[in-house]
Amino acid sequence: MVLHSEGNVDAMEYRVLARKYRPQNFKDLIGQDVLVRTLSNAFSQGRLAHAFILTGVRGVGKTTTARIIAKGINCIGADGKGGATIDPCGVCANCTGIMEDRHVDVMEMDAASRTGVDDIREILDGVRYKPVAARNKVYIIDEVHMLSRNAFNALLKTLEEPPENVKFIFATTEIRKVPVTVLSRCQRFDLKRLGMEDLARLFSTVCQKENITIERDALYALGRAADGSARDGLSLLDQSMALSVGEITAEVVQGMLGSSDRANILDLFEETMSGDITTALNHLEKMNQNGIDPLSIVQDLLEVVHLVTKCKVQPDYMDVSLSESEKQKSFDLAQKAPMVQLGRAWQMLLKGIEEVQTSFSPFSALEMLIIRLVYLADKPVAGAGTQPLEVEQKKKVEVGRDDNALLSIASSSTNVKNINENDPDIERCPSNFIEIVDMFEKKREAIIHANLIEKVKPVRVEAGLCEIEDTGDIDPDLPGRIGRLLSEWTGTPWQIALVQSTGEKTLREKMVDAELEAKKNAKNDPIVASVLSNFPGAEIKSVRKIVRHTDRE
Repeated sequence: MVLHSEGNVDAMEYRVLARKYRPQNFKDLIGQDVLVRTLSNAFSQGRLAHAFILTGVRGVGKTTTARIIAKGINCIGADGKGGATIDPCGVCANCTGIMEDRHVDVMEMDAASRTGVDDIREILDGVRYKPVAARNKVYIIDEVHMLSRNAFNALLKTLEEPPENVKFIFATTEIRKVPVTVLSRCQRFDLKRLGMEDLARLFSTVCQKENITIERDALYALGRAADGSARDGLSLLDQSMALSVGEITAEVVQGMLGSSDRANILDLFEETMSGDITTALNHLEKMNQNGIDPLSIVQDLLEVVHLVTKCKVQPDYMDVSLSESEKQKSFDLAQKAPMVQLGRAWQMLLKGIEEVQTSFSPFSALEMLIIRLVYLADKPVAGAGTQPLEVEQKKKVEVGRDDNALLSIASSSTNVKNINENDPDIERCPSNFIEIVDMFEKKREAIIHANLIEKVKPVRVEAGLCEIEDTGDIDPDLPGRIGRLLSEWTGTPWQIALVQSTGEKTLREKMVDAELEAKKNAKNDPIVASVLSNFPGAEIKSVRKIVRHTDRE
């Protein structure tokens, strides 16, 4: 992230870019404006906390920031008379010692390898002694969340009331694992992921200093792969420089990363969503032959689905990493693809990640995923013998009635193409609620059948419409599921509406009432009454009709 070298380097020794361009002062930190502004005010007002905790993803500069803070606290200036400053000079004995990781009063400890209470006690034993050469002792503990519980407990008292000349700086990638008793004693800073523009600007500046030419698309490809981490991005840039000769192209970066360019992925997504299965599979085969990792294809498709969805809901959405042609294609796809189709693709691709990771043949799993996406798309499959159903987007439909107000209708109209009216699979439309319940029992939809009996209070049933009372006890998805299945089974669009009108009793309530009435009538029977009187404590458990069969003549 820094844009000047870290000390003198021997001509025969190569220093990786992540170390060579490491920030040496707060001006060089990229994308951490809140942290820099807060610390600047703290230095200028003399309000420095005794303990800091820095958190963020890998490679955003936590340890680097800790070292800069240590330099600022102990800098004495080029003339040896300066005080604590937000702009350390970088040339005094304290600054150079800290920069070269050899200062006796600035100690770094990796908590990932030194997790025990004994390691913390070594620090605590040295806390009571005054600094040898610097103004303050600074203890930098990296990956502090790895400390044991006993180690944290041993640190608490000293952390709460440290000596005046002692500062603690903690760094962690997993802030939730740090005890709240420690967090409450520290000033916390959350280092942000670096944005695409910040990373591209950093890579461009480094390439200029290294006399390397880099294409714009290559910059953004590296930025996407870095995922907000400057260190990861510089490591990838280092690798691409070694792979290239004087110029880094997008093709070089994509080949190095084993990924495909976004335009290629947009084409694949368009072919998949339009139902062109032959072209999509051929496209996929070419990508496989080019050595592109199947998992990265799924991840790239997920990014494209996210991009197209954002373009659909935000017409003014801008992604600086997109070329003009990619922007145009993204918005074109957003106009064509219905939201329900994008949502379905997102869910299937998320599930597909696990399938590709665990499959014996990742590419075969990817092909099956693409085939499922094509056949479950809303549009017909090009060149296929059968066409999938076209499912219209769910809509909120208002139905006015004088005696009630419709709360919502889960409209799941299904437009079935090329259906033969004599098709034996098509059921006759039910004309009443009992027939609807019987149809779900016949189709073995046990869960919905149970809900229809136990919870649903019908208000009105007519062709294509069933109104039920909104009791607040019905699963919000239930009306839509009932409507979809009835539409599929009958070939007629069905709407299941939740209304405020009072409906009939549920079938279960009717069954209970009928049983109580049967028991009441049974008690009036002379024979039953005699049994009950002769056997005190006897109860009628159930009443069943006896079917009498007569012999045929």
